[in-house]
Amino acid sequence: MKLHFSIAAAEELRERRGGRYMLYSVCLEGFLLGKARYSQLRRWDAQLRQLFGSTVPAFPPKFYLAMTKSMADERRSQLEQYLQNVTLDSNITNSDVFIGFFRKLQQDTFKIETQRASLDVYFADGSNIRLDIQTSDTAERILEVTSYKMGLSRELIGYFSLFFIQDHSDGALSVVKKVAEFELPYVSLQSMKELHCKLGIRKWYMDPSLDTLLMDCRASINLLYIQAIQEIERNWVKPTEREMQELEFLQKTADKVKFLELVRELQFYGYIRLDPCLCDYPEAGCSADIYVGNNEINCCIKLPTNQTKEVSFKINRLRCWQVTFLGAEKDGEEETLELRFEYRDSDKWQWIIFYTKQAFLLSSCLKKIISEQMMKASKESQEMEVKMPESTKNNKKPSSQQKQVVHSSFISRRRFLVQPNEEDYVFEKIREEDL
Repeated sequence: MKLHFSIAAAEELRERRGGRYMLYSVCLEGFLLGKARYSQLRRWDAQLRQLFGSTVPAFPPKFYLAMTKSMADERRSQLEQYLQNVTLDSNITNSDVFIGFFRKLQQDTFKIETQRASLDVYFADGSNIRLDIQTSDTAERILEVTSYKMGLSRELIGYFSLFFIQDHSDGALSVVKKVAEFELPYVSLQSMKELHCKLGIRKWYMDPSLDTLLMDCRASINLLYIQAIQEIERNWVKPTEREMQELEFLQKTADKVKFLELVRELQFYGYIRLDPCLCDYPEAGCSADIYVGNNEINCCIKLPTNQTKEVSFKINRLRCWQVTFLGAEKDGEEETLELRFEYRDSDKWQWIIFYTKQAFLLSSCLKKIISEQMMKASKESQEMEVKMPESTKNNKKPSSQQKQVVHSSFISRRRFLVQPNEEDYVFEKIREEDL
């Protein structure tokens, strides 16, 4: 699955011997991961090629003459595309060469040496578990240790993930980003100090029905239970008065399984709620509360006339999306992000735009939904193959039903909006690993 890498800045520096070099700020989902020189990235590429050969994407060529501004911009763009494309192969991203490079990059950039430290991992009810870790431990390692201490079955770890989370003074909860498996949470928390984030464990799937696969493990039931309570308290899930009375009774009797069975039937259970943002649908100047999950993006839109409108964008009508940096309106302000997606409504395709600092999180949720859809379709297809008589298999004709084809992309440093041309997009050959 392609990761949201970008190069937010390129700084020209002078070496001790008088030469000059460019230092690139490598970001993951909009947050600084580390700073690297072209020569460092080039040596890393050579190591990857020794292991994976031609499966590694082309690396930007070396310039032997002084770079002009246009050449520098081109290299920056090429390096960005390289970092995004190299993550398409899970064999590469799971390799020691890949993980080791970004471990060293993070530690060197933020000047944090490998040593023992304490790290708090928070649960949805506000409690936490304190871990004795190495500062160089990856998120994958920390999730494994957390799961072990909780008694979570090893085969269920993949249904959960680590996230950076903000608790606001008004009681609101913001999920800032999902922590990448190779990321160093201890280092990232130090680099994000001004955001006052904490590290939390939450479920990581968008189909609520998958809860049923976790009902044989006490630790997973407890995680789902406390997260469901949190989402009700934070107004993410909205039960009716009668449903709330039933839930409170089940909570008093500590019947967690029955509680989860009931809460699964409620609107927005299992969704991720984004912070309020602006959007251009159905007209410019609207604001929206966005919930994403269960094969939809559900929006409560406030129109310029102060009227409200609930809209559900079904994922199977979505063709593609892209995340774009728009830049800061004023110096010192946060950069603005947008996520736009192409959507079919009444047999007409149109672009819909959300202006949200959580654009990368929304994109990750869309990828997760589509990945789960593909896995479900593959499983159903295999079951049909088993049940289908041999004679029927041989006579099976290809389906003429139109398939949903999706494509996601990331465009950085764009300072204005451009309506993409239809011919700029190619959808015919999209594989699961491209999502």
